[in-house]
Amino acid sequence: MTVHFKQNEPDNSNRLDGMKQGVLGKPLPRIEGLAKVTGTAPYAAEYPIDDCAEGVLVTATITRGEVTSIDRTSVLSMPGVIAVVDDEKLCTRAAQGTANEAPMQGPGQVCYWGQPIALVVAESFEQARDAAKHLSVEYREDEGAPVDPDAVEPEEQEDETVHQGDLAHAMAEAAHSVDVTYTTKGHASAAMEPHAAIAEWDGDKLTVHASLQMLNYNISELADALDIEEENIRLISRFVGGGFGSKLGISEEVVAAALAAKQVGRPVRVVQSRQQVFQTVMRRSETTQRLRLAADSDGTLTGFGHEALVSNLPGETFAEPVLQSSHFMYGGENRELMLNVARIHRMTAGSVRAPGEAVGMPALEGAMDVLAEKAGIDPVELRLRNIPEKNPEEGLPFSSHKLAECLKQGAEAFGWDRASRKPRQRREGEWWIGTGMAGAARVHNISEAKARVTLKADGTALVETDMTDIGTGTYTILAQIAGEMLGLDTEQVLVELGDTRHPRGPGSGGSWGAASIGSAVYIACKAIREELAAKIGASEEELDLREGKTASGEALTDLLEGKDLAREGHYEPGDIEDDYTASGFGAFFAEVRVNHYTGETRVDRMLGAFGFGRVLNAKTARSQCIGGITWSIGVALTEALEFDPRDGHLVNCDLAEYHVPVHRDVPDLEIVLVEERDGAASPIQAKGIGELGMCGGAAAIANAIYNACGARLYDYPMTPDRVLAAMPD
Repeated sequence: MTVHFKQNEPDNSNRLDGMKQGVLGKPLPRIEGLAKVTGTAPYAAEYPIDDCAEGVLVTATITRGEVTSIDRTSVLSMPGVIAVVDDEKLCTRAAQGTANEAPMQGPGQVCYWGQPIALVVAESFEQARDAAKHLSVEYREDEGAPVDPDAVEPEEQEDETVHQGDLAHAMAEAAHSVDVTYTTKGHASAAMEPHAAIAEWDGDKLTVHASLQMLNYNISELADALDIEEENIRLISRFVGGGFGSKLGISEEVVAAALAAKQVGRPVRVVQSRQQVFQTVMRRSETTQRLRLAADSDGTLTGFGHEALVSNLPGETFAEPVLQSSHFMYGGENRELMLNVARIHRMTAGSVRAPGEAVGMPALEGAMDVLAEKAGIDPVELRLRNIPEKNPEEGLPFSSHKLAECLKQGAEAFGWDRASRKPRQRREGEWWIGTGMAGAARVHNISEAKARVTLKADGTALVETDMTDIGTGTYTILAQIAGEMLGLDTEQVLVELGDTRHPRGPGSGGSWGAASIGSAVYIACKAIREELAAKIGASEEELDLREGKTASGEALTDLLEGKDLAREGHYEPGDIEDDYTASGFGAFFAEVRVNHYTGETRVDRMLGAFGFGRVLNAKTARSQCIGGITWSIGVALTEALEFDPRDGHLVNCDLAEYHVPVHRDVPDLEIVLVEERDGAASPIQAKGIGELGMCGGAAAIANAIYNACGARLYDYPMTPDRVLAAMPD
């Protein structure tokens, strides 16, 4: 039996607050944690499949053109080689992500250097890799393919354009104004687990173990890619070693493994090398952003301008949503916002963690710091003065708004000094020391979700959904929700995820996972509670369950009378999405030291305060915030994709050259959880946290660098050479 709930209005019942088990919100350890740290949790490439052949992708070595021939005979005689798969579906039908579809190209068309064009299958990985290097491929190359986003005429994204009032006049009349341009480099998701898949056919039935984030969409993508029916496909993705957007959609290894397994008549495993993951999967676009801020004498914004240039392949619909939170973050009645896309031939640009705000907020919050200095107003106070009462463009109310609380609680916990903010006030030996802060926002997303909950006759519970856990704690959170609702310890709740035989969840992406699938589990459990309440002649609201018993002492096992009780919860967002502006908010505070002679920056301490609705698990939420702040350190100081200006190929395509923060780059991080109940966000009053933790943190570091040594930088990352060049004499 399915129970469908479509949310058209806020749910302020806060039913979860009235439960008695007391497990929800607690900092419980991950229930799958032991399996992961002991190596017994199987990831996509680790399933023990008998007679499994190995495949290695072959990638293009031209920027744009056509594959004219692939000489299979050049490698088929090599030791262990079984087949060469060059089916056009491999490179023309594989999607790069649910929101980042690959262009529908003709057979053999190459759109970027590194695009997969074939697969070599052999008995061992080493044999396949060797043959892939020797496969003879001929091309017809198109000359002059653009690879520089600044060298082409961009396309305006009209749905992002806002013109309200007269910004030019507001700038001219302002007591204080800022007109600055920031740039950010492209980023890679750089998930720990590389993209991998094992495909196996049984007649016309296909089973694929893959590293994927959104099975609910991925099964449709794969069916379309292979021209088969969804009911003939089973996807399994029980454990995912990180995704950060790169595994939203199927990428080439999934399609290639399926095609190869069909062709050779045995299972085939395809694991992308680290270099291939960097070169072929997707990137975050680089950006150029112009910020214009106009304020009156007391620092209140009268004008707000944010224009951005991003890039992508021709034909792609995705454009890095740089302006996403700028539309509502601060006031200012005279507004101009514009997003432009340059069509170039680098690999596909798509969703990388916190698409939009991850690069948009560092620019905005840097500009706000410049304005605070010009106006002589404390940066925290400037932001407090400019929090709008409602969305300044659409006039919608906010579902909830915790920016002020995050700013105040964060400042207090950090020990923010509201005294003079002049740079170069503190030096210890070679090191200048300073502090900085920034605001944060990340739009709240919610998605349709289904989950089946079964209260077993033995008094345990089973939760089933194809939702994935990409390291965020989904297994544990769903056990907590079900345990809280049904009066069970989490040890009595079995959660099964990542299998398309289960009801379709929302997938892990856009920070909508916990709120969406948690709501589906909540709805299913509420229906079960109604059945149990009826058995004792009470209403659901009157039913108290704890430790497997009712308040009057009746055991669940007795009420069930030897029968399982199952309900499927179906959550669907309704009109409420159009009635409110929903967002998580936060504030970052950082203390850094900058070397006077080398320009090296070290983050000494950092704090984030975040308001994102109900905290479902204090430990996993804190972990997500820590991960986000770590990303922001990378955005600020180290992470940058570098492309060869001649052919657009990625130069730094591994973790040796693409510099993510390592342990010594990350100090002890302090997290303040500003808990709230947002009934318009979801039935469980929760919002997303996974991405909020990195939205703007880089600006807090940049602003601290300026406060420390006087180097005001406008280009991320702020590497030592840039810091040194911008440092005053």
